[in-house]
Amino acid sequence: MVQAYILIQTEVGKASSVAESIAQIAGVIQAEDVTGPYDVIVRAQADTVDELGRMVVAKVQQVEGITRTLTCPVVHL
Repeated sequence: MVQAYILIQTEVGKASSVAESIAQIAGVIQAEDVTGPYDVIVRAQADTVDELGRMVVAKVQQVEGITRTLTCPVVHL
């Protein structure tokens, strides 16, 4: 199982609707509005890195109101 944080920048005023939409995507554990350089932070999981990448590109990035994403895979050192 691969987990990652997805840091999302949105259009002004869209953070709440983006977080609500993303929370409905299969594989998303949590989606929260935040303050700072990013507007929404998502924790997601998938069976493989490839599946995680497909989820981000095919589902998360297609949500209206998103301007940029940064995917940060969780590592266990």
